[in-house]
Amino acid sequence: MLAAFVSTPAPKDPLSVLEVGDRPEPDVPDGWTTVRVKAVSLNHHDLFSLQGIGLPQERMPMILGTDAAGLDEDGNEVVVHGVVATEGWTGDETLDPKRTLFSELHQGTMAEKVAVPKRNVLPKPTELSFAEAACLPTAWLTAYRMLFVKSGLRPGQTVLVQGASGGVATALIVLGRAAGYRIWVTGRSEEKRAAALALGADQAFETGARLPTRVDGVMETVGEATWSHSIKSLKPGGVLVTSGATTGFNPGAELNRVFFTQLSVIGSTMGTRGELEDLIELCRVTGIRPEIDVELPLDRAREGFERMLEGRTAGKIVFTL
Repeated sequence: MLAAFVSTPAPKDPLSVLEVGDRPEPDVPDGWTTVRVKAVSLNHHDLFSLQGIGLPQERMPMILGTDAAGLDEDGNEVVVHGVVATEGWTGDETLDPKRTLFSELHQGTMAEKVAVPKRNVLPKPTELSFAEAACLPTAWLTAYRMLFVKSGLRPGQTVLVQGASGGVATALIVLGRAAGYRIWVTGRSEEKRAAALALGADQAFETGARLPTRVDGVMETVGEATWSHSIKSLKPGGVLVTSGATTGFNPGAELNRVFFTQLSVIGSTMGTRGELEDLIELCRVTGIRPEIDVELPLDRAREGFERMLEGRTAGKIVFTL
């Protein structure tokens, strides 16, 4: 079957090890099933996998991809939840110390067919296209959990989203606007800032710009490049929620500002199956949809990876089959 995969890591040149070609159909353990993939979205996690971050050589070849939408074995339209808990785990699966995402321990979703635990299969509403639904389990679920589950922020408060054009950032803009938050964003280019405003952001600023006032909360996925600005932008008692670090994992901690202004720094990772169900229903009921930058057939996956690596994004990149 056709798949996008990696056989050896390349920390300095990830695109050099991206392979698009034939892989064996998946084995199906007890309690698992298969989904015929119709759409899968691209995430920074996939670039990290090509670099060998979180994916050691001994687990390769590994099919990439953490989320998907497609057809189950009975032909029903479904969405695949990307968090794989260990057998017997109950409760919040993101707190399972041995939980993984697809493409870490188990083969990923960038293929014509993927094996998944039966509990990871959710019905896809007919109102959402396969491409839209494929954006929900990783980037949109991450944004949903950050804003609605972890932040403690209330509608009407001001939230700064760092990095206006990424998949999580665009999800935060759309979700925040729909829920009544005042969303401010930063972006590296006028084009990216304009796109964020078109999505519903209240104001857009250059990266690192001094803001008109300090904000109640910051949603942070960028890491080293924006961390200091994020900390300095918060009101006393404000909250920073971090779910990623695409520019580096080790910024200066700014501990003096954290304790003196009594800031909260909260980590957030993906989301639960129940939260994904709620997110899907929110999209169905309200009509909000993921912002898709480009759809490409899987055999042109390299073009999508190039766009992400170069930062030429304005929403999600989706591969279709």
